[in-house]
Amino acid sequence: MDVAERRGSLLIGSDLTMDVEMARRHRPLVVLLGPTAVGKSRVAIQVAKYLNTEILTADSRQVYRGMDIGTDKPTVEDRQVVPHQLLDLVSPDETFNTGWYRRAALEHIERLYATDRLPFVVGGTGLYIRTLVRGLCPAPQADPIVRTALKELKEQAGRQGLYAELTRVDPAAAARLHPNDESKVMRALEVFRLSGRLLSEMQDEHRFQEESFSSLLIGLQRTTETLYRRIDERIDWQLAHGMVEETRSLLERGYGRELGAMKGLGYRHIGAYLANECDEAEMVRLFKRDTRRFAKRQMTWFRKEPGVEWFLIDEGEAFEQVGRRVITRIEQFLHGHEAPKHSLA
Repeated sequence: MDVAERRGSLLIGSDLTMDVEMARRHRPLVVLLGPTAVGKSRVAIQVAKYLNTEILTADSRQVYRGMDIGTDKPTVEDRQVVPHQLLDLVSPDETFNTGWYRRAALEHIERLYATDRLPFVVGGTGLYIRTLVRGLCPAPQADPIVRTALKELKEQAGRQGLYAELTRVDPAAAARLHPNDESKVMRALEVFRLSGRLLSEMQDEHRFQEESFSSLLIGLQRTTETLYRRIDERIDWQLAHGMVEETRSLLERGYGRELGAMKGLGYRHIGAYLANECDEAEMVRLFKRDTRRFAKRQMTWFRKEPGVEWFLIDEGEAFEQVGRRVITRIEQFLHGHEAPKHSLA
């Protein structure tokens, strides 16, 4: 079967009376995940080209416009080779959350299904991937009035005061969060104020047990030593190719250091450097240290995800070889989705 014939047999549909959501659970979805700097992007482009599909990114930092070098967005050339979606969705001062990501991703997934193409998700934001594959806890949507009140509470009592309030109303949710994770602490409080229910209880009831698709999850990993070396090398490249200037430009355009987007890896370190709170050597040291710690947390999250098939990339292994291994596994997965050939349309 050639590529065109294979693409034409990807979709599993239903009788007209079958619920669309039920039908979706039998349609294939491929996810390529892994920690930062592992090499997902290089492998993904090769795979997407072979399958003649697009890349749906799952990256909570690449959604921000104007934050390109520091978030390691695909280059213009890469986007010309393979279309990339779910990038540059909001400005750095705009709110964006998991629910909005899921809705946007599902629109692209349905579009790809409608044209007989395989949805291919690539990224390192574990919560985005989890909610896309396993559903979203049915909590109320964000409310600007409640959010404003919580921001006022944070201004008055600080992050610790915000966290103390969550500990009072939902100690189980507080135990799962770091006191400095302001956005998630605020979200848990928002859910309680809007619904009168505890977010921890909603999550325990939901437990991400939905099967939104028939999913293949492939994880890329390297030895710790190799991954940390690649992180250091990438940061050196980012700093040499304009990340300081990119951060300065964002600050000059009014995107202050207090914004969640500007607290991301690299931007907060460079922001402190530009404010003369540390010298360049210390900025680089902390940037690399915190990125290594972030990669470790990513792997801890992904190892808890059920069903991930891990591919260890050997030192010196060419990306083309890794891509062939991934393609072979996807072909095996798709073999079970070649009939019947009905669409949901």
